[in-house]
Amino acid sequence: MAAPVACLAQHAAPPAAAEAEAPPVVVVDPIVVATYPHDSEAFTQGLLWHDGALYESTGREGQSQVRRVTLDTGAVEASSALPAEQFGEGMTLWGDTLVSLTWLDKVVHRWDLATLAPLGTQDFPFEGWGLTGDGTHLIASDGSSTLRFLDPETLEVARELEVTLNGRAVDQLNELEYVDGLIVANVWHTGFLLFIDPASGAVRQLADLRPLVEANLGDDPDAVLNGVAWDAEGGRLFVTGKLWPRLYEIQLEEREGAEVVAR
Repeated sequence: MAAPVACLAQHAAPPAAAEAEAPPVVVVDPIVVATYPHDSEAFTQGLLWHDGALYESTGREGQSQVRRVTLDTGAVEASSALPAEQFGEGMTLWGDTLVSLTWLDKVVHRWDLATLAPLGTQDFPFEGWGLTGDGTHLIASDGSSTLRFLDPETLEVARELEVTLNGRAVDQLNELEYVDGLIVANVWHTGFLLFIDPASGAVRQLADLRPLVEANLGDDPDAVLNGVAWDAEGGRLFVTGKLWPRLYEIQLEEREGAEVVAR
C-alpha cells in the first residue's frame, strides 16, 4: 500500500456523521504537460486564465501589481501598480472587471480587463488572501479554514463555509480557483491543492504537488506554491508559485492505494 499523505489540519473534533459516510478523499499526482517561463521576481498571489492570456496579481509592498502575461514567453503585456504601501493578494474576474484583494489594507480594487486601468476601490473588513468566483458569488479566503461567499457588487457576505478534510477543519487556505464545480485552494506553505465541495466544504480530492515545489523552492522559504489558473474551454490547469521561474500545465492522475491523514 502507498504511504499515507498527511495534510495540515486543526480543530481535532471527531468527524460529523455526514463526513464519516462521505467517499474517501482521492489523492492525485501532477503529470506535467508543458512548462513555461515565469517571472522569478513575481511574488504571485493570484492567477487566472481568460481569452488566451494569463492574468496575475503580485504582492509585497512597493511591488504589488495586476498583470496580463503571455503564456508562451512569460512576458508582461500590461500591468498596473497598487499603491506602494499596499500588499496585493488574490484576484478573480467578474464580467469585464478584475477584482483584487489586499492583505492587511482591507481594500478591494477593481480594474478594467482590457486596459488594467483602475476603476475604484471598496472597503473590505477581512484579511485578503485568495479570491475566485462561482458565477453567482465571489469566494474569498483569509488564511483560516473559512471561505466567504460574497455579493460580487457590494461584497456583503452571503454565507460562510468551513473547509474540512476527513471531518477536521483545514486552515491556511490561500489562493483559490473554481474548477468544474469545485473550489480549488492551495494550503499555504505546503505543496497541496484541495478540491472542495462548495455545498458541504468537504475536501473531495487532494493534489500532491510537492515535487513541483521542491523543483522551484531553492533557498527561499517564501517561494511557495501560490498560483492556480483554469482554462475551462481548453480543459487546462496551470500552476506556479511565488518567485518561481516556471509555470506548469498539469494533468492530475489518481494515486492508487493512497490514504489521506489529517493532523
